[in-house]
Amino acid sequence: MVTKGFTVDLNKPLVFQVGHLEEDYEEWVHQPIVTKEGPRFFESDFWESLTLTVWWAIPVIWLPVVVWCISKAVSMGLSLPEIVPLFVLGIFIWTFIEYTLHRFLFHIKTKSYWGNTAHYLLHGCHHKHPMDHLRLVFPPTATAILCFPFWNLVKLFASPATTPALFGGGMLGYVMYDVTHYYLHHAQPTRPMAKNLKKYHLNHHFRIQDKGFGITSSLWDIVFGTLPTTKAPKKGQ
Repeated sequence: MVTKGFTVDLNKPLVFQVGHLEEDYEEWVHQPIVTKEGPRFFESDFWESLTLTVWWAIPVIWLPVVVWCISKAVSMGLSLPEIVPLFVLGIFIWTFIEYTLHRFLFHIKTKSYWGNTAHYLLHGCHHKHPMDHLRLVFPPTATAILCFPFWNLVKLFASPATTPALFGGGMLGYVMYDVTHYYLHHAQPTRPMAKNLKKYHLNHHFRIQDKGFGITSSLWDIVFGTLPTTKAPKKGQ
C-alpha cells in the first residue's frame, strides 16, 4: 500500500515500516489480509522467534501456574469451598480486564512513528493479518513479564491468603480467553453458542471494528454500550 509517498513492502519485515504511515496507519491496519501464514516482523531470527507462539503453549505453560496458585492458597489455610468463589471472582475480574485492554489499549489511535510501531506489535498486526495462526495468542515471555505487576496489584486489595486464589482465577480466565480467541479464528464450531461467539468476534474484525471488544463474552459490551448494531451503518451516516 502506498500512502503519501511511502510504500509498505509486505515482502520485507514490517515492524519498522509501519511507523512511516503516520496518520494513514489507522486505515491501513484495518484493511485485513486473510492468510494463515503471517508476515515477517524482524530481520533478526531471535526477535522474530519471540513473536511466534503455538496456541497449545498457553495451557501447557500457564495451567501449571493455576495449579500452583490453588496449592498456595491451600497452604495458606484456605479450604476448597473458600477457594472456588475466589477463583470465580478472579475469572470475572479477568473478563473486565480483557474488555478494558482490548477497547482502550489495543484500539488506541496512533499516528506517530513509535506509536504506530508499538500498536502494530501489540494488536495492529492481528487486525492486519487476523488469521496468522502463530500470532493469535499472547507470547509467554510478555505474559510472564506482566504477571508481576498484576500479582502486586491483587496484593493491594487482597489478603496474603486470598491473593493466590484470586490471581489463579484471573490466570485461568486469561488461558480461557487466549484459547477461545484462537478457536474463534480457526475452528468451525457447530454448537449455536460457539457459532454465535465466532460470528460476534469476526464481525469485530471484518465489519464494525470499533465495537464488539469482548472475546469470551459480550457482557461488558452490553454494559458499556459497545454492542455492535445488527447492520453496518451506511457511509456518510
